[in-house]
Amino acid sequence: MTVPFSGERLSGDDAAPPGDRSLGRRRQLSDEVAAYVRELIMSGRVRHGEFLRLERVADDLGISVTPVREALLSLRGEGFVTLVPRRGFMPAPLSRQDVQDLFEAQAYFAGELAARTAGKITEDGLAELAGTQRLLEEASRARDAEGIERANHGFHRSINLCADSPKTSWLLQLVVRYAPRRFYSTIDGWSQASVDDHHLVLAALRAADGDAARQAMRAHIRHAGALLVVHLEGRGFWDDAGTG
Repeated sequence: MTVPFSGERLSGDDAAPPGDRSLGRRRQLSDEVAAYVRELIMSGRVRHGEFLRLERVADDLGISVTPVREALLSLRGEGFVTLVPRRGFMPAPLSRQDVQDLFEAQAYFAGELAARTAGKITEDGLAELAGTQRLLEEASRARDAEGIERANHGFHRSINLCADSPKTSWLLQLVVRYAPRRFYSTIDGWSQASVDDHHLVLAALRAADGDAARQAMRAHIRHAGALLVVHLEGRGFWDDAGTG
């Protein structure tokens, strides 16, 4: 499974000395590897008890082992993976409650941003959102995984930016990195649920109803979390105690 990297430089990279640019690119690559591994875990592709082989991840991504090791050490600091002496890294246990908690936190911040956007979004902004929604619907009908991910990300990003609340957006980004964006299209029902839920968010934004936008967005994120829980259960991710 190969995921191409963006190749974009970090902010301020061009103005930095060559050594700093090299360090910046390495950090960015390590961050992208960490995101990829998080998504592997959150989508149920790997689980507690299975080792994350550095060479395998590096081969899958077409990179060297060094940024993979740095990424796994970073994930260890997050408590997302554990290091077994002389054996390597494996995902930390992940329970149903963990998944529900992550999506509940995401729902809270995303809902607040949607509520603030409802009082600020312009007619042009609404038209842009509607256009992005049409792209999502077209990609969903065509079962275009990349198109679905791109349009869904664009829809939410536009709302979050319009809210003009950088600290709340930053807090949302801390949580949303645990959502398996690359693999959402493989989760049964997610694409159609996203299409349907977005219509409710759009309707609230058009009505400039902050409370309705907040509730619609929170319901949408919780819906996505519930579908992920069902998906992981279907893959036998948890035992009867609800831990994986």
